[in-house]
Amino acid sequence: MSVRSLSPLDRLLTGFGQALEAVAGSPVATRPFPGEDMAEPSLDIAERRRVAGLMRVNHTGEVCAQALYLGQAALARHADNRAHLLHAADEETDHLAWCAQRLRELDSRPSLFNPLWYAGSYAIGAAAALAGDRLSLGFVVETERQVEAHLAEHLGRLPAQDGRSRAVLTQMQADEVRHANAARARGGIDLPRPLPNLMRLSSMVMKTVAYRL
Repeated sequence: MSVRSLSPLDRLLTGFGQALEAVAGSPVATRPFPGEDMAEPSLDIAERRRVAGLMRVNHTGEVCAQALYLGQAALARHADNRAHLLHAADEETDHLAWCAQRLRELDSRPSLFNPLWYAGSYAIGAAAALAGDRLSLGFVVETERQVEAHLAEHLGRLPAQDGRSRAVLTQMQADEVRHANAARARGGIDLPRPLPNLMRLSSMVMKTVAYRL
């Protein structure tokens, strides 16, 4: 049986569908919710608001991760690297679904600016891919390192009794470390010095806005 190759229009429509699913859809995780066996914690109003803000930031981060990986995969030069990026995007879908579930449990919502974050991250991913697979994979390494540090910070800010959120962030952190190591093993290089600092700055803006909106 022959397999029809995708036309540019096919790829455009597929990408549009993926964007809608990440920004406005209801992604389904392929792995169980990490804290499913833990009871909903008793949180006061301030704690509940803080946890919701943190999980909204993490949800937005996963929207960005989806867009980043898909933008890189769209223009990856080698099929094996494209497959690697798409597999990582699938795992980030689990993170997106888990964060969305936790927001619902907290009677909260995702960031209103997720379409903007998605568009910007997709453009960044595509630009990284145009620079070549080794730099693109290096971008994955640096991104995941920064996300790992950001998750460690959030784990320290969670109320001690919120085991459900803690389980989600702990599993996400482990996955991000694995993604960074895999990208390095595939030939990812260190980014030129200004880029990591610019990435931290843009991340700070995103986290500040998404925490509230």
